[in-house]
Amino acid sequence: MYSTKWFPFFFLLLLMGNVHAQENLTGYWQPQIAVNYRVAGTYSHNFSVANRNYIYDDEELTLKGRQLDLAHFSKLKIRDNQSIALGIQYRFRSNFEHKENELRLTQQYNITHKPLAVRFGHRVRTEERITNSLTIHRFRYRFAMDFPLMGEEVDLGEPYFVGSFENLLSVAKDNAPQYDTRLSAQIGWQLNVGVKFQMGMEYRMEDYNSNLPQNILFILTSVQLSL
Repeated sequence: MYSTKWFPFFFLLLLMGNVHAQENLTGYWQPQIAVNYRVAGTYSHNFSVANRNYIYDDEELTLKGRQLDLAHFSKLKIRDNQSIALGIQYRFRSNFEHKENELRLTQQYNITHKPLAVRFGHRVRTEERITNSLTIHRFRYRFAMDFPLMGEEVDLGEPYFVGSFENLLSVAKDNAPQYDTRLSAQIGWQLNVGVKFQMGMEYRMEDYNSNLPQNILFILTSVQLSL
């Protein structure tokens, strides 16, 4: 477990190494608040609001809004370590830029495995991203891990680490397939029984099979409430 505690720092160094000196770089700050609500023993709801803001664009530091996302997920546990979920999200972009708003439908399967103090997770998602002009079908696979940074369990006030790696494929009529990859690392704290706070970074390489892939860096902050 001692060696595992150093993993977040190596993960962050790898993340920064991917971003350093990249061309076509855009930076965002994305705060989010999420509420988890258990309806029954194996059935729960998740509601979230996220606001994405430019902090680095066209090789300049800035602070301006890009979009607002409202999302809802309904999740059903089918086994102790497996669940399925359906989600709906609406993205407001026309209020910030001359872009179309988006309706997104999501289907998800998730499985976790915790041999010791480290929990591993595999998530598969399919999505339909719907705008007035186009429907994009997206297929996603994410591998994630999380573990306490002090001891074997996360106690109140103690930190934990969450890291993930995700690949995405987007396809649409009359468009070439787009391949994206994402690498993220966050540190969280269990502030009390029903409140978690997380902060960290995410690096995305979008359309990496093209001649001009886009490099995107996120600063992430989130509050998660469990009712």
